[in-house]
Amino acid sequence: MTTSKEFSACVAQYDPDALPVEAAQEIVRQWAMPRASDARVERVSLHDALDRVLAEDVISPIDVPAFDNSAMDGYAFAGAALARGGDTVDLSVAGTALAGRPFTATPGAGECVRIMTGALMPPGCDTVVPQELVTRAGDTIRFANAKMRAGQNRRLSGEDLAKGKPALLAGRIVRASDLGLLASLGIGEVSVRKRLVVAFFSTGDELRSVGETLSPGSLYDSNRYTLFAMLRRLGVETVDLGIVRDDRASLEKALRHATESADVVISSGGVSVGDADFTRELMNSLGDVAFWKIAMRPGRPLAFGRLWSGERAGTGKAALFFGLPGNPVAVMATFYFIVREALLAMSGATRQPLTVIRAISAGPMKKRAGRTEFQRGIATREVDGRLRVVTTGPQGSGVLSSMSEANCFIVLEQARGDIDAGDEVEIVPFDGLI
Repeated sequence: MTTSKEFSACVAQYDPDALPVEAAQEIVRQWAMPRASDARVERVSLHDALDRVLAEDVISPIDVPAFDNSAMDGYAFAGAALARGGDTVDLSVAGTALAGRPFTATPGAGECVRIMTGALMPPGCDTVVPQELVTRAGDTIRFANAKMRAGQNRRLSGEDLAKGKPALLAGRIVRASDLGLLASLGIGEVSVRKRLVVAFFSTGDELRSVGETLSPGSLYDSNRYTLFAMLRRLGVETVDLGIVRDDRASLEKALRHATESADVVISSGGVSVGDADFTRELMNSLGDVAFWKIAMRPGRPLAFGRLWSGERAGTGKAALFFGLPGNPVAVMATFYFIVREALLAMSGATRQPLTVIRAISAGPMKKRAGRTEFQRGIATREVDGRLRVVTTGPQGSGVLSSMSEANCFIVLEQARGDIDAGDEVEIVPFDGLI
């Protein structure tokens, strides 16, 4: 087990009070190991396999396609007919082959078979001439010799996937196309990792749940809803522990309960200046703290470590802990750039890097060197084909509406200063992410 005391030797720029984003990501990567697989596997039907993580390689039990077939509508014939020379090839139509209704006789020399896409290639035929290249008069077709070559437009047995070869690899998150592939192999069930269990809660005496009446100074808790949605998108099992009050006993009870019931615990709020010492004290008594601040905006106050359910650290059941900031935008930014990769790794999924593309800044942006900033942006494709991005306006970490308005994060690296109009920047699109 790695502890926070060992990080100074294995992670560059280790500073628990102002950790660069890249260093924080590396520390989390070291701790977020896949769970033991033997007791964490279950068999599910294809209808229940979407977005699940494959626990083992899926080996194809058949060749795909299972037989040589036509790649298009046309006429099947023996390619040797092309070698006879001449500007045109004339063939007599001996019959028709349909998908699921093959032509089983062997065409003679100078004969062909009318064939539909996907139909079994007739015996002795290895070439298909597309119907649009053919002129037909009665039972005779003619086409230009120069437009064809032997073996053209035929799909070979096993061309897509050979029997005994891996169709999908362990660690893959099953997509819609994968379900179709599995069905095409006749596979109705697959082994998947059991879902990672993540417990989450919000802290703050000022918070109220949806449906409650607001009193002066109180506000509705939005963070649990964004956390629930972000977690659901990752296919994990969620445990919503609600709102925890700002006192040591309540927080300790919530952390112990969450550690007992989950693999990962996520809180929002209670780690900013003024609260950090209190949270750190609890985490030190229940586990080990790797860091509690990162050089990131939004999201500077972020605690990460390991909790234990026993009477002291190192005893009982363990769970990773992420103490996210209380501001709504900071919760989303820290989740996607710090937490997301850890949850995927612990789920047994192969690494799924965020999509990063380049865009041109449509205007100037203020940026202080020494921290990584994730500004909310709106990217559009201009008539010249280039992507241009503009911020949503004020970048306060409490402006949650900016996340709904934006379609990307603008990622401004730690060493970078102010951005001028026309400068190139990196963006992470929201599409498929949020």
